[in-house]
Amino acid sequence: MKISPSLLAADFSRLAQEVSRVEKAGADMLHLDVMDGNFVPNISFGAPVIGALRPHSKLFFDVHLMIDRPERYLAGFVKAGADGITIHFESTKDPAAVLRTIREMGISPAISVSPDTPVEVLYPLLPLVDMVLIMTVYPGFGGQKLIPDTLKKISALRAEIDRLGLPVSIQADGGIGLGNLRDVLDSGVDVVVAGSAVFGAPDPTEAINRMRAIEHS
Repeated sequence: MKISPSLLAADFSRLAQEVSRVEKAGADMLHLDVMDGNFVPNISFGAPVIGALRPHSKLFFDVHLMIDRPERYLAGFVKAGADGITIHFESTKDPAAVLRTIREMGISPAISVSPDTPVEVLYPLLPLVDMVLIMTVYPGFGGQKLIPDTLKKISALRAEIDRLGLPVSIQADGGIGLGNLRDVLDSGVDVVVAGSAVFGAPDPTEAINRMRAIEHS
């Protein structure tokens, strides 16, 4: 399991220190939710914030674009220091073309679907990605409860990836904590996005260690 704390749950008045804190605590990646107020009903931050944080961290920058027509902004996020870019299937007319462009830019491509989108729409795109992100809540806001039916989508996706023999990771994002982590991992997830569970913890190292203990239990 890789743990990717979501920056949305950090203290925005001291972002560099917050990122350093979770990096030292043992996080594997940093999940950066970019929201445009259009594709999702919320606004977060853009490439300038990511670029400002890049010199302060060696973590893999896992950039999740919850924006309409993300192809318009790829170059800016690559320049800012993204290591991987996740686009939404629902956000663009030709997701395959966008994924190929991300790969050509030297960045790891990933694709996501919202809870109401059937996971099967992603099957033809699996050869083009390194990771699939299954939203386990409706995108746009933190603090929501995990939608149980999304775990069935993850299990179906894991079976298809294994059938094809592809080296594709599955990431889950939304409402994941110590109470449901075992079920999330059992469904076939490799990468867990954790927000308040890590950034909101008094001791992020202890929080991450407790998550790893559940993985190995």
